[in-house]
Amino acid sequence: MSLGDDHQSSGGYGGTGQTRTRLPDADGGPRRGARSSSRSLVTVVGVVVLLIAAIAFANRGGDDSASPDDEAAAGNPKTSATAPSGTRPVQSGFAHDEQGAQSAAANYAVALGSDGMFDKARRHEIVQGLADPGTVDRLQSGFDADYSVTFLKKIGLNEDGRAPAGVTFVNRTLPAGTKVTSYSGTASTVEVWCSGLFGLTGEKTTNPVTNSWFTVTMKLSWDESDWKVLETAQKTGPSPVPGDSPVSGADEMSKAVQEFGGFTYAR
Repeated sequence: MSLGDDHQSSGGYGGTGQTRTRLPDADGGPRRGARSSSRSLVTVVGVVVLLIAAIAFANRGGDDSASPDDEAAAGNPKTSATAPSGTRPVQSGFAHDEQGAQSAAANYAVALGSDGMFDKARRHEIVQGLADPGTVDRLQSGFDADYSVTFLKKIGLNEDGRAPAGVTFVNRTLPAGTKVTSYSGTASTVEVWCSGLFGLTGEKTTNPVTNSWFTVTMKLSWDESDWKVLETAQKTGPSPVPGDSPVSGADEMSKAVQEFGGFTYAR
């Protein structure tokens, strides 16, 4: 069962810092006065500027694509650096404890419930990156069967999993919380409560973007370096009472999907 895809019915962080403390002179006398308050101010400002520059560099996407301003000048909407197509959609190296298992399950739910699963090559990359070696083939074949050409056509996508011209496809899984139901040093079962967005934007689409709530149960194994997926299951809910927010039009929804990038790391 594909995560967040119950569509048959609906659908660096960065840097470290040091603080240096000036101690009294060795003879016990008073401290030497500061050389210059203005010089100290310049030093502080210089450090702040360097830190800002370092953080900006660390948060660069690492590619040579056009900047958001260039995109805007070309008439395209600005998109977030956290878009689903960003770097490292599948995180790894989670801690060998209950919290690490919860983080792994939440992030694996995001990856397995992303639009990347609708592209065969990307789907294989995602599954092979997070599945336990003993179950990767079974999981792979199961997901391949879920995302058949027939299913893709039914939800309005082309055979390669791409949206037709003029519309935007969205499939995002948004974890709201996690719960460990069993844990040992070698295995863990984690439930991930999620909200999901799924559909196609556009005036003539027959599958508009809808919201759903579901719980993913993920069985994980520890492979001496990371948590890996053994199997997954999904059930509907818990679902809150819908709010009274007015439904957005196709243009507004399409713009939001393009401008608000989906997160690639949870918890």
